[in-house]
Amino acid sequence: MPSPIDPHAAPTVAIVACHGQGLFEFGCAVGLFAPVRPELGVSWYATQLCAAEPGALRMLGNAHVQLPHGLEALDHADIVVVPGWRDPAERPPQALLDAITRAHNRGARIASICSGAFVLAWAGLLDGRCATTHWRLTETLAQAFPDITVREDVLYVDAGSVITSAGSATGMDMMLHMVRKDYGARVANLVAERLVLAPWRDAERSQRVARTIPLGEPTRLARLMEWVRRNLRETHSLRSLSEQAALSQRTLQRQFLEATGLSPIDWLIRERVAYARELLETTDRPLHWVAEQAGFGSQESFRRHFRGQAEASPTEYRNQHRRSLSPAPLAGC
Repeated sequence: MPSPIDPHAAPTVAIVACHGQGLFEFGCAVGLFAPVRPELGVSWYATQLCAAEPGALRMLGNAHVQLPHGLEALDHADIVVVPGWRDPAERPPQALLDAITRAHNRGARIASICSGAFVLAWAGLLDGRCATTHWRLTETLAQAFPDITVREDVLYVDAGSVITSAGSATGMDMMLHMVRKDYGARVANLVAERLVLAPWRDAERSQRVARTIPLGEPTRLARLMEWVRRNLRETHSLRSLSEQAALSQRTLQRQFLEATGLSPIDWLIRERVAYARELLETTDRPLHWVAEQAGFGSQESFRRHFRGQAEASPTEYRNQHRRSLSPAPLAGC
């Protein structure tokens, strides 16, 4: 199991790069973890950029990058991020595999973006676990490492001490998920807002959309979603939502599935749980008030759905994530 994050101490994140590394995936990890974020009111991650191979790294596109740390930084990291690997068929340097294994064995959390899952696989960290990678590489990963249960129908897989994400941009979804686990929904939402990202996409959402949404309908769906978020306390049903969107129930079901990977009702429940998380983190109001504000019809329904998504009861979640936050104005990216 990964070591718990101390909200009063800055966890150290080691981001590892090698020759042939894609700059986009590497930049996503740096852009999320490295900026100083005093407006959040928490001890934000301390980031170290680490070269897995000596000298200036020849990145994808023939850019040369000199990183300040080597693999020794992994021996003290709370989180290690591997944002890609140059060739799934090439075994990574043994020094890199050993450093990642040592970090994992002492309780560090290991995360990969896209083809970075192959590094974790070569290190043996994915054996007996579920994992994912880019949909074009899932079959290759499954054939090369039969002890891994490879999923091609998800954005990321959180196996506790090891987290893997799919194609490049889904690394941001995975890393926001990590922020949400470490600091709570409010902080994750503020970070997403600063990066101009959706604060949450369901990990179970398919990597590939079956077909495009017809012109005109996305606007209706987006307007409906915003309206629901402003009216979570109200009672909603598939029928009332379809009437609000001026779409048939069948069309609404299809559009929600294609846009979010969820049915309208499942999406509504997740929105209510997300809002309840914020209320639990930022208020001391009783649970029945939180349940009412989030639109749950009863405390029993609230507790059941909340535990199903947060993997903790509302009280347990509040005790874990309650902290005093006074966000300052956002400045820059």
